Amino acid sequence: MKNTLLNLYEKDATKKVLASLISILIGLLVGVIVVILVGLSKDTITGSGIWDGVRLIFAGILSKGRNAAGQLAWGYNAQSLGNMLFRATPLIMTGLSVAVAYKTGLFNIGAPGQYLMGTLVSLMIALGIPSTSVPAGLIWILAFVGGCLAGAAWGAIPGMLKAFLNINEVLACIMTNWLAANLVTWAFDVSNFKNVVENTKAGYIYKTSFNGVETPKLGLDKIFPNSQVNGGILIAIVIAILVYILMTKTTMGYQLKACGSNRHAARYAGINDKRNIVLSMALAGCLAGGGAALYWLSGNTEFYWSTYQSLPAIGFNGIPVALLAVSNPIGVIFTAIFMAMLDIVGQQLTGLTAYNEYITDVIISVIVYLSAFSLVIRMLLTGKPKTASNANAEPPMNNPQNTKEGGEQA
Repeated sequence: MKNTLLNLYEKDATKKVLASLISILIGLLVGVIVVILVGLSKDTITGSGIWDGVRLIFAGILSKGRNAAGQLAWGYNAQSLGNMLFRATPLIMTGLSVAVAYKTGLFNIGAPGQYLMGTLVSLMIALGIPSTSVPAGLIWILAFVGGCLAGAAWGAIPGMLKAFLNINEVLACIMTNWLAANLVTWAFDVSNFKNVVENTKAGYIYKTSFNGVETPKLGLDKIFPNSQVNGGILIAIVIAILVYILMTKTTMGYQLKACGSNRHAARYAGINDKRNIVLSMALAGCLAGGGAALYWLSGNTEFYWSTYQSLPAIGFNGIPVALLAVSNPIGVIFTAIFMAMLDIVGQQLTGLTAYNEYITDVIISVIVYLSAFSLVIRMLLTGKPKTASNANAEPPMNNPQNTKEGGEQA
């Protein structure tokens, strides 16, 4: 049993998981320290308030609010759990987007722009085809596929610039992000889908449910009543599994990773490196655009079309999700759910204590930094590596263990 555990610990995959778990734990502990320091610095926060903040950081997803006595109540909170899964849906997709590109040696910082293009096309299709003439289910499929293709096309742009002109994909992605933001703003500004009925929502695009197009609940509303969860989370999980199979079990996945490891060696082996670079970024964009489609096709909320002031955070949040999962598509599912849980915890802190949700942003920031240094954490777990001189040194001649029967040299 001891040898089995030792062999398991020595595996590189185990050390990667442990490094991520250590990053999460340290991030949560830093959040606790911030809660304590902020509580001690404010007269309005009592000792019980500090304790409530600490408990919410670790188990806020299970908080049921305050009871009649004003104390925190705990238990199964179906609404919070359902909302967590709903928020995790686009995070899984943008996390996969970053992870796939990273596996192929590229850094896809263009997920926000790809997400916006997927938003534009999926909403245009979902609201532009009348459900009185075409079945709502067919419109949903067309909108989802359209969002994926729009993201793929937008992701292929920096891919082509990298493949054919050797322009750094990070710079190209930054440019395409802001191009997408302004393009989406202009497209929705001239469209007929703006909500002009409510004066306070003049800058919003209608929910897709306005046209009767929304993602089916698939029975999840019975498990998580009064929440926003729908079948989108199941679709995202299936896509993550398919991406894992693609990257680990197929020839295309092998070629993509070979180009990422060494583009020139892959070309020498007969792999079309330029095609695979473009394909990698297109696949990454497809996933980000699909995440936008799953989020907005839920019919839960309107889209604020004036995006030129900032890029959607959901696109950038895919980076820590992928880092924490070590770019493993299956791991992305769990890290996305964890990040969504922290989002819900932030709302709990704001609604139930004198703290605000930005404490969870501190936690996420610490986790992101530690994830970036995951290699250092894995080295600490492994121990001091052998130096080249020690590894190649000849064994002492006078050591009996290095001779046969303590005499003849082995």
